[in-house]
Amino acid sequence: MSEKVEKKADRESEKKDKKPEKKPKDSFFKGVKAEFKKITWPDRNTVVKQSAAVISISVVVGVIIAVLDMIIQYGISFIIG
Repeated sequence: MSEKVEKKADRESEKKDKKPEKKPKDSFFKGVKAEFKKITWPDRNTVVKQSAAVISISVVVGVIIAVLDMIIQYGISFIIG
């Protein structure tokens, strides 16, 4: 019986000795915040130029696809009909 009491007392003392652990969520968000501070964000002029390039290339590729689609559609209808 005394062994049980001693074991229980040991477990309780171990619980008191343990430091409260940080929540994983807290450390994750602190890490994210630290990484965001390291980012070199582009200036407004760079963002505008790159956005214009993406939009214009997208329009050009869309037109190319539309033209190819019309050519293929005409070729298939010519073969079938």
